[in-house]
Amino acid sequence: MDNLENSPSELVAFVACNGHAAASAGFAACKSCAEAVQTGFRRGDCKSGCVGIGSCVSACSKGALKLQDGRITVDRDLCNGCGDCAAAGVCPQHLIKMIPRKATNFIPCSSSEEDEETVRNTCGYGCIACGECERACPVGAVHIVNNHAVIDYSKCVGCTACMVKCKKKIIQDTLHDLAKLKDKVAFVRCSGGSRAQAAYKELGVKDCHEAMKVDPKEHNLCYTSCCGLGSCTQVCRFGAISVVDGTAYVDPEKCVGCRDCVRECPKKIISIVPYKGIKQVPCSSTADYYDKTQVCDSGCTACRDCADNCPNGAIYMKEMHAEIDPNACVNCKVCQYVCGRNVIREMKVSAAAELQRAALERVQAKTGEEN
Repeated sequence: MDNLENSPSELVAFVACNGHAAASAGFAACKSCAEAVQTGFRRGDCKSGCVGIGSCVSACSKGALKLQDGRITVDRDLCNGCGDCAAAGVCPQHLIKMIPRKATNFIPCSSSEEDEETVRNTCGYGCIACGECERACPVGAVHIVNNHAVIDYSKCVGCTACMVKCKKKIIQDTLHDLAKLKDKVAFVRCSGGSRAQAAYKELGVKDCHEAMKVDPKEHNLCYTSCCGLGSCTQVCRFGAISVVDGTAYVDPEKCVGCRDCVRECPKKIISIVPYKGIKQVPCSSTADYYDKTQVCDSGCTACRDCADNCPNGAIYMKEMHAEIDPNACVNCKVCQYVCGRNVIREMKVSAAAELQRAALERVQAKTGEEN
């Protein structure tokens, strides 16, 4: 893609907010967005987001803007790029920008909040200003401005590097599938949560955070076992996590590596791993051999057979369980063959994903050479 030069006749409106957090119920009686902002935000609202009243909708003579479920959407086919919705005095939050119609990458956030934890609690689509996108861009088209990422379309070449590296996975791209074009995904380091799930349900425990109040030792449970109650499934925006046989399971085909589940899991047994054909050990227990076998039938017992037989030295023991170095693993399957408990899993990657990744790497390499 050529650099995206701004042309007055080839512009389209873009709303730099994709959340619902600011559309507070307290604004329902307000007649304009300006009045809503003056009314003030409630605790938990995004103070930088769309207030959901729709003053911009009224300003659009082409009917290109619509208010749906507290969010403003733009019909690109109806928008003629006149800029009326982005004019001064229309959006008090200054969220509407006129961008090149042929742009393919978008960052729908204008949060000015400095604290990452506050952003995560306020909005699932909020930019945390981590700077990964800025560092990944080969042409210097992405910058952190007022605590959120902004794309300079005069430099952007549509290579998707920013989208792939975004920790929150909020950067949108109209040409590529985010679920396939990624370098990391979530992985649950447990495969034996069925016993814990059954125990918690018998006790009347309804969610994973509540389960943390129960002493595992009193019920002969593993301290690092998945609770199997699905708190992680509720925060996943991509439907990538499900509870299977009492244990949370991440579908690597759907997961984009946004880390929302990692943050939500009170047991801290979900981690981010490379999305490539390597082996993973779904266990993080630090118990000794005897205690581990008493509470789990599928946990790693740290027997060292996998480590001793790995031809590439990719496996090592860490706190009574095996760990695999993704940079050294060559997916030879020897560890799976020698593991007596069938613990080790393969992170499978589809052929289509491999092709997309190779294409992205070629584009980035070419772009880097040209610049």
